[in-house]
Amino acid sequence: MTPSDRSEEPGVLDDAGLRRAVAVLCTTEITSWGVLYYAFPVLSDAITADTGWSPTLTMGAFSVGLVVTGLAGVLAGRLLDRHGPRPVMTTGSLLAVPALALIALAPTRAVFLAGWVLAGVAMSAVLYTPAFTAVTRWGGSRALRGLTAVTLVAGLASTVFAPLTAVLEHALGWRGAYLVLMVVLAAVTVPLHAFGLPSTWVAHDHPRSRGGRASSSREFVVLAVLLALAAFATYAALVNLVNLLVGRGVALTAAAVALGLGGAGQVAGRLLYRPLAEHSTLLARTVATLLVLAAATAALALVDGPYVVLVLLSVAAGLARGIMTLLQATAVPDRWGTLGLGRHNGLLAAPAMVASAGAPFAAALLAGALGGLDGVFLGLAVLLCVAAVLVPATLPSRTPVA
Repeated sequence: MTPSDRSEEPGVLDDAGLRRAVAVLCTTEITSWGVLYYAFPVLSDAITADTGWSPTLTMGAFSVGLVVTGLAGVLAGRLLDRHGPRPVMTTGSLLAVPALALIALAPTRAVFLAGWVLAGVAMSAVLYTPAFTAVTRWGGSRALRGLTAVTLVAGLASTVFAPLTAVLEHALGWRGAYLVLMVVLAAVTVPLHAFGLPSTWVAHDHPRSRGGRASSSREFVVLAVLLALAAFATYAALVNLVNLLVGRGVALTAAAVALGLGGAGQVAGRLLYRPLAEHSTLLARTVATLLVLAAATAALALVDGPYVVLVLLSVAAGLARGIMTLLQATAVPDRWGTLGLGRHNGLLAAPAMVASAGAPFAAALLAGALGGLDGVFLGLAVLLCVAAVLVPATLPSRTPVA
């Protein structure tokens, strides 16, 4: 069965059911990303100032949580294949509540770290990877529209929750802010996951076909390496963009605007992905996206200005990042179909998440070795070019099966 035939698969929802499921996931994804991920960068300075803990320790705890997310995602994917999104994502939402309570009330560094470890487990069950698996299986041939909607809405998480978190911190302190956000997450995501998600699911517990054995193939391993390289390069460049621009003489506020406009480019990339997918091959669009991202990253290292050019480069990088999100969401079904999709998505996401978690620290080390952020950005561009070269080796020789 080819990807175009997936509307005939057992467990695929009708149009009304798919719209309801996508609406639920749009709501829970923006909330989960906003509370579990984007609130921390807003609150990190307040945490260090209030507790006296070092910035390295607080950022390290968050990074440990992301590593746990990647590792736990492998098990979450297996459980999702077996039991479906409703129990897995509901459990993740429930785990997030005590995790946020531990973080908010932590009297010691050890408790703070334990909170982030538990939050990492929760994130593995509620962020993009399980949502992508759910929409792909429920949507069949219409999945791309649902994936685009979910990523567009979730992409606004920082826009909504960063200022909300800042307001809460100003009024209640960082601990109070996290407790309020915990209540918001519990009130929104727990009931929606428990009662709003469809119970329709065809278990893929022990896949035996070529699609089910994808993870043992050379192509799958190369794809995991490619996505990890891309995640490392993308996140390292993103978290260092403001510092790079400030080093060019750009004012801090203007540099932040450039970063924000890059986020707008990311939204545009997600909107463009569907027509791009309809008019290009998987090989062509993947290679082109990685090369555009590499070129923009290298240009940011080499171009001093003017400011408008730097903004355009940030937007170009954001555009490519937006496309990459959907390339990753569709990587397995476009190559091997949907059998064992949760397990395969979890296996692919693990190295990419670990690479993302380590990117800020590795970039700081590289900046010292390479003489500053210019060298780092050039090195990241080279990594993206290597990823582009690997793309043909990720393509199976046979048509995907469902």
